[in-house]
Amino acid sequence: MWRVRSGSRIPRTLAAAGLATGLLLAPLAATAPAAYTAPAPAPAAVPRPVCTSHRAGLAERLTNDIAAALRGRPGTVALAVYEHSTRTYCALRAYRAYDSASIIKVTILAALVWDAQKSGRALTARERRLVDAMITRSENAATGTLWRQLGKARINRFLAAAKMAYTQLGRDRFWGLSQVNAADQSRLLGTLTLPNKVLSDRSRAYVLDRMAHVVPAQRWGTPVGAPARARVHVKNGWLPRAELGWRVHSLGAFTGQGHDYTIAVLTHGNATMRQGVNTVQAVARAVHRDLNLPANGHTRTPETPAETVAPPAFPEEVIPPMPEDWPRPSVWD
Repeated sequence: MWRVRSGSRIPRTLAAAGLATGLLLAPLAATAPAAYTAPAPAPAAVPRPVCTSHRAGLAERLTNDIAAALRGRPGTVALAVYEHSTRTYCALRAYRAYDSASIIKVTILAALVWDAQKSGRALTARERRLVDAMITRSENAATGTLWRQLGKARINRFLAAAKMAYTQLGRDRFWGLSQVNAADQSRLLGTLTLPNKVLSDRSRAYVLDRMAHVVPAQRWGTPVGAPARARVHVKNGWLPRAELGWRVHSLGAFTGQGHDYTIAVLTHGNATMRQGVNTVQAVARAVHRDLNLPANGHTRTPETPAETVAPPAFPEEVIPPMPEDWPRPSVWD
């Protein structure tokens, strides 16, 4: 059983017992209390993402392999994948809105460095401490402090600059209930990984560096299956609610190995946290495998395996603050 305390990471003791700016908007447009377990919806028809690529055969392979990874899995999955060198992209339900949970913390950080950049100043030591807590350990208190410091008006100005037109910030202190979609999250990752006019190279490098230093227990999700020598940048989020069960999301940017790519996977309708994590990781494995095939396009043989990133034994994340009239959760399987 995996245990989660609201507003805290899973205790180890208990656990052991975009899109680059402007590039992909048009293609993407095509497309409770303790012991609570949300009812699992019946599996629907296998969803198939829309993929295109300048590399022969890759789009079809990704479409088929992502569809296979999702076959038989309950819940509703949205995703956006982009690989720059081959102009490969995949989208599935890319404009469907989801409660953000903790992945909104990357947007808050990007807005912070954008605002400081516009003012011609460096982040203060206090701000850097808060950023470390918010991104590398997913601490809610630090997030709330930066949320209040920036204010929704300044974060919204960053969203406009980054052309994240569909992101709606949560009301009051409930940043975890911001409405996000895979298209905007992929656009954000593109703004972080590719040169652009919104964030300077120095600002982009700082955000990515913090995402590269997330604590090991929170490096589940999109990193799973990545080449072991790739530079991994990740931020995850999860949130259970009475309606639509567990939201489980993962953002990942992968650099090095001769090419850079990003993966955004959002899910809800999961009966358990474990179910959502497994779905995200199944998609991630398929994407990493296909984007890192040898030049001949053939899969590796058992005699020449590729070392890949493995998931942590006990995934951790933090449940964001919720409205007081909603029952506070304590334990889920």
